[in-house]
Amino acid sequence: MAGKVYFLPWNRKNELYQFLKTARAFDHVKARQFLAIKMHFGEDGNEGYIKPEYTKTLTDIAKEKTAFPFLTDASTIYVGKRSDAYHHLLLANKHGFTIDNCGCPIIIADGLRGNTAVDIEINKKHCKTVSISRDICYADSFIFLNHFKGHEITGFGGALKNIGMGCGSKAGKYAMHHNANPDLDIEKCIGCGACIKWCPANALKINDKKITFDKKKCIGCGECVLSCAKNVFKLGWNENTKNIQEKIIEFCYGVLQNKKSFSINFLNHITKFCDCYTTKGKVLMDDIGIIAGADPVAVDKASVDMVNKHFGKDFCKHIFPEIDYNIQFKYATELGIGSIDYELVNY
Repeated sequence: MAGKVYFLPWNRKNELYQFLKTARAFDHVKARQFLAIKMHFGEDGNEGYIKPEYTKTLTDIAKEKTAFPFLTDASTIYVGKRSDAYHHLLLANKHGFTIDNCGCPIIIADGLRGNTAVDIEINKKHCKTVSISRDICYADSFIFLNHFKGHEITGFGGALKNIGMGCGSKAGKYAMHHNANPDLDIEKCIGCGACIKWCPANALKINDKKITFDKKKCIGCGECVLSCAKNVFKLGWNENTKNIQEKIIEFCYGVLQNKKSFSINFLNHITKFCDCYTTKGKVLMDDIGIIAGADPVAVDKASVDMVNKHFGKDFCKHIFPEIDYNIQFKYATELGIGSIDYELVNY
């Protein structure tokens, strides 16, 4: 059965409060329960993240229901401003995510060093258990606030990636990325060493003014792809990257077990790479709007369809032709997370 997915045009974004009321975004939220609003606070130098003023609208509605909302994210496995809670919170504050601006506190869900987690048993194809950030597990219900954009491993990032990869602890993120090694076009390397700074596995070194790569140490996080201005690194399409998408979906399954949620995708500032990219990415199309619904699979499918319509062709295939992003949809449907069928309701 097709679920309802709601669409708010970007030129009416100031109507977000009433839009969320119409979409019944908070029907699952109960009084005096902890509501985790899972989002991405943007890496240092990135401009694509959802801005704090929109979160204030969500927390206002949550407080009307006398719930206890908090904004949350988890640590990254790459070396950056979001790899531990201390620096992550400083960066979030720099980007305007304060209690005054957002109306609620921020909690980094996997603790000071990203190792505070709960192992959830799922017994699926790739994972018997999934390591989920502790305070995600302790929340009573979820709002997943997602910025839609391209992604160098999954083709696009939306609700499913924010739930699966975003809620994983550091151990969980390592498990998802494991064995996805990049290919190198060494002739393009100028020996600048920019990639070394961002590699969390110490798999890269400079030798004779060229990068050298230790495949055994690589964890497949993709940070070398993002940090290299000369396109030396490329995550090729193979069985391993297919497995990453399926592992992300299995982590989604673990997060959503026995918990109710609602997903909101912002289709604005759409770039090729994710919001972990540390510099301003080229915006590839005009801002479109906001898509919301209780089914994260349907919300992501509607978002892809909407973006493709505005782009004039398959956006994800255009930016990453080697990635079959539909694997996410197929496996999420198999695991019963949601459906690609939806009824689009224009607000």
